[in-house]
Amino acid sequence: MLRCVDSEQMSLPAADSTKVSAPKAQPFSVMAKPVGSRCNLRCSYCYYLETPHEGPARMTDETLEAFIRQYIDASPGPEVSFVWHGGEPTLAGLDFYRRVVELQAKHVPAGYQCWNNLQTNGVLLNDEWCQFLAENKFDVGLSIDGTQLIHDEYRQDVRGQGSYQGAADAIRRLQAHGVHPDLLCTVTSTVARQALAVYRNLRSFETGWIEFIPIIRWGPDGQLTPDSVTADAYGAFLCTVLDEWAIHDLGRLNVQVIAETMRVLAGGQAGLCWMAPTCGRALIVEADGGVYSCDHYVRQEHRLGVIDASGDLAGACQTTLGAMADSPQQVKFGLDKRDALPYKCRICPYLRLCNGGCPKDRQADGVNVLCSGLQRYFGHAIPMLTAVIEGARAGDDPISIMAHLRAMALEAWQGIGRNDPCPCGSGRKAKQCCWTSRPS
Repeated sequence: MLRCVDSEQMSLPAADSTKVSAPKAQPFSVMAKPVGSRCNLRCSYCYYLETPHEGPARMTDETLEAFIRQYIDASPGPEVSFVWHGGEPTLAGLDFYRRVVELQAKHVPAGYQCWNNLQTNGVLLNDEWCQFLAENKFDVGLSIDGTQLIHDEYRQDVRGQGSYQGAADAIRRLQAHGVHPDLLCTVTSTVARQALAVYRNLRSFETGWIEFIPIIRWGPDGQLTPDSVTADAYGAFLCTVLDEWAIHDLGRLNVQVIAETMRVLAGGQAGLCWMAPTCGRALIVEADGGVYSCDHYVRQEHRLGVIDASGDLAGACQTTLGAMADSPQQVKFGLDKRDALPYKCRICPYLRLCNGGCPKDRQADGVNVLCSGLQRYFGHAIPMLTAVIEGARAGDDPISIMAHLRAMALEAWQGIGRNDPCPCGSGRKAKQCCWTSRPS
């Protein structure tokens, strides 16, 4: 998981740093799903719960060791990053992760270090879990959908009970043990309508990092489901969050999409896959050892092979995870993101920031369903984040930069009434757009 440091500590590319040399061999990541789609929640928007899987309910010790050994062998080092996902990966049990740490220590070469990230709903994280995660320096991504009312509407357990309190308790329990989790919030149609309430509640946990993940689901009729966020709503949501962050939270809280946008504007490369020009460097290993092209494409046609108990690869011509990542099938999968872009995207002024977005969200014409919302966000973000970058390079502290951003916002809103066009550029009346988030 890419992190962006505080603005007062930012190490930004030089102002003329516009070209980045391609590495001789591209690194790749693997997201492991030790219990597949098994989960103790029944989130209404989950795209993965009903994914059929064969094989064991939990990854076997033999498959686990083969995976860990092959992944370490394929890594350029010196840090090897493991991500444990699901379903709900804590259902594998704490002893499973004790074994993970043992096997990593067994196979990691001198000078290398293994890094672990656990993506969880938090429900099972008691003190024993938290102590283990802290002692073994696990990073944690914890799902929580803003406010309790929204969260409990979408994220219920098998009995139909809301899970917000369990998630909130897990955050505080982790913090008590010295682990500050990244907060993962989906952006549904409901979340998008309550941007400030959602952002401010997440901010109150003081974890330092928030990720917003848009929910895009297609119904049998080919239309977006009611819980999916529309392009307009998503654009408005991101603009509202950006405005709040820019004049209140710079230097003490990072929002992933803002941090990534700023990284690209500063001359760097996006670490968030949907913003990158190509994809395909993030493989999935399922509980049965099956390896797939991407988390959103766990389907037979995107199955690259399977790790067997001996650590060899069966069911494909490749013999290692590294070879699978560089296989013609996977290379084509990654390049298709770029090569399938329509003309509209290729001439878009925001192409370097968006690169067409995630392929799973593209429509029949090849354009991302969130396109207009992302355009609105990028147009709103570029002047503000450019000012942040310039301020950081000049050595300004976050308080000074936020004061400058507030002055920019006040100037933009000068003379704007409720019925005037919103200064964010949406074309809507201010009262129907950013009125409630305007600076005071």
